[in-house]
Amino acid sequence: MKPVIFTGAAVALVTPFQADGTVDYDSLGKLIDFQINNGTDALVIAGTTGESSTLSEQEHIDVIKFAVDYVNHRVPVIAGTGSNDTSTAVMLSQEAEKLGADALLLVTPYYNKTTQRGLYVHYKTIAESVKIPIILYNVPSRTGLGIDVETAAKLAEIDNIVAMKDAVGNITYTANLIERCGENLTVYSGNDDQIVPMMSLGAKGVISVLSNVMPKETHDMTAAALSGDFKTAAALQLRYLKLIHALFIETNPIPVKEAVNQMGFSAGACRLPLYEMADETKAVLVAEMKKQGLC
Repeated sequence: MKPVIFTGAAVALVTPFQADGTVDYDSLGKLIDFQINNGTDALVIAGTTGESSTLSEQEHIDVIKFAVDYVNHRVPVIAGTGSNDTSTAVMLSQEAEKLGADALLLVTPYYNKTTQRGLYVHYKTIAESVKIPIILYNVPSRTGLGIDVETAAKLAEIDNIVAMKDAVGNITYTANLIERCGENLTVYSGNDDQIVPMMSLGAKGVISVLSNVMPKETHDMTAAALSGDFKTAAALQLRYLKLIHALFIETNPIPVKEAVNQMGFSAGACRLPLYEMADETKAVLVAEMKKQGLC
């Protein structure tokens, strides 16, 4: 039986920056405490929402180290260590393991557009370089490359590849994935608007953007689904749907960083080429946040 890293809601945490563009570790600590104090089941550090693609290698390592040390085993820390360069992904994964990360989140290699065979060898190479559990991250809308179900099933035969963050956005893919891989691969929703539908098929939770602003509510939604109370879970999913859509009204993490700032935290701006929200989309986001009592 493979280990289950977490069940419930893991936050894909933003990386706060200071006005000069450097990482704001004081604010990062406050955001981590806010998450843990409100029931978040795990933290994903330096993922897509954490702007991993514009962190330098040293910043990437430093952010993971800070999070692991600051969390101090209160919840699992999952380090985003994916890259479109296999050797870089290996290096980051090994560093995260040395620093004490509980697991790794590895996005498919973007831009290169490798084959499914190349994708398999990419992940196998990384998995063989570490001992800690690996979560595959399938988000073809951002990377241009998806993990076929059969490739996922083959990868799931590797001992420390234990889960997938499924952000494909296709419920048929999710159903086929869960049916084909069974207990060999834990599935997590990678889309906040599909948490409950995916959990009804057997997904064990979500790696969530929404949880940055609603950690307790996201946890409660997944807890209801895990207990089999899909009536409550579905009601919560529908209640937060417009806010979820507003959090993706522009490219993630632009809106969610604005939302975190609106709540009184200091997340700072995104790094270029991501840019500040347009006035009209910001107004939509703030309106939905006000409806939920967030600002």
